[in-house]
Amino acid sequence: MSLRKLLVGAAAIGLAALSTTPGLAQEAAQPVPRSPGLPFKPKGLPDRIVLTAGADPSREMAVAWRTDPRQASAEIQLAPAIDGPSLAFHASTLSGTSKAIDSANGPALYHQARLTGLSPDTAYVYRVKGADGWSEWLQFHTAAATFRPFRFLYLGDTQNGILPIGSRVIRQGFQSTAAPALVLHAGDLVAQRDDLDHDDEWGEWTAAGAYNFSTVPQLPATGNHEYVDVTKPDGAESRKLGPYWPLQFALPANGAEPVKETTYYVDYQGVRFIILDGTAALDLGALEAQTRWLDQTLAASKARWNIVTFHQPIFTCARPQDTEKLKAAWKPVFEARKVDLVLQGHDHCYARLTSEAGKADAASRHAAGKPQGPVYVVSVVGSKMYALNDRALTQPDKVAADTEFYQVIDVAADTLGFAAYTATGKLYDAFTLKRAKDGSKTLVESKESMLAQRVCNGATGPDGAPCLGRAK
Repeated sequence: MSLRKLLVGAAAIGLAALSTTPGLAQEAAQPVPRSPGLPFKPKGLPDRIVLTAGADPSREMAVAWRTDPRQASAEIQLAPAIDGPSLAFHASTLSGTSKAIDSANGPALYHQARLTGLSPDTAYVYRVKGADGWSEWLQFHTAAATFRPFRFLYLGDTQNGILPIGSRVIRQGFQSTAAPALVLHAGDLVAQRDDLDHDDEWGEWTAAGAYNFSTVPQLPATGNHEYVDVTKPDGAESRKLGPYWPLQFALPANGAEPVKETTYYVDYQGVRFIILDGTAALDLGALEAQTRWLDQTLAASKARWNIVTFHQPIFTCARPQDTEKLKAAWKPVFEARKVDLVLQGHDHCYARLTSEAGKADAASRHAAGKPQGPVYVVSVVGSKMYALNDRALTQPDKVAADTEFYQVIDVAADTLGFAAYTATGKLYDAFTLKRAKDGSKTLVESKESMLAQRVCNGATGPDGAPCLGRAK
């Protein structure tokens, strides 16, 4: 297909200005902390460039970026990647849509373009325009049209200390992972309710990922902190999706009907990734619709592996109680539809759980080679830490406190390899899911050398500094 016949359409995005958003206006009356140096003013060169996958990333990708208001239109140039420098010679100039937001750092425009009609397993380059010039050329690779082994990163909450602390973990994940195909985020990318100015937080998040976020497709889930507090006309408190989410991410519009901005699925080389919105399910009446959509989306999946991501964990490692509403609705679907991994955040600790009965039962089942159902993981990237709950040392297979992680998952035809690494790149937890010819799966614990369990000892953390985890 000729490159000039690529279909470029706008991703559906909602507009909300900070100056008119309920809740945000209330916060404006209080002094709001700012990032040091106030570096996030919109400029004439594009920034906050984020690549996201289409539902079929072998043929579709999307790009979102920000400029100052002088760049009134969304302009993007796209070309097949070549081995020489003449990238502009082969490029087509395409258009998208633009939406305004009046942020604390000044008025800005967010632009989005959806790139369709791409060729599978092909390298492309693109650049986006600002009033003062184009961005650098950025290269991405479409997925293969059929199954092929690949590797991806899974990141828990960034949320707090995004640029000064969390960025180290994100960059270590990219640096130590050879060509990750995509990145999965389990919500609370930013705080957006209690830390810095919201625009600063999104500036720090995109700075933490830097060009990696613009060349590797990002698959984000919303957390409760992607929402902002609002007051209903009757005085009751509620939440609504923050204004930056639909501007910063051009996501597939194939999710559950009431929450299409925050739920979706992506089929990548034999894996169906399903993204749910736990906050909307728990607080905004979207549980039943998401449960129905989840079941239908899994039933229709022809993928070798099915991986589900959302924010609030089914089994908690910090909070006193599990997330019972989600457990009652979603756990039976995960089990009936044979979901392989459930990747979550929210608890600001690390936990991997394979048996609700506890880690002794899990070890016995693994040793006997008994079938394994969904594996539940909770992880964290940023600086906020919570204390472990009273089940954490006996129920999950492995836990950690006061520790930042990134996870690397290797996808093969009949194995799914999982490895959790600490911020310095040390292996902490690892296992392999193996699928038999009858479709059943067993879990094999890794025999590689790993760090000893990292938990606080009274007021002392695992690195000898004061324990940061606070009880929930």
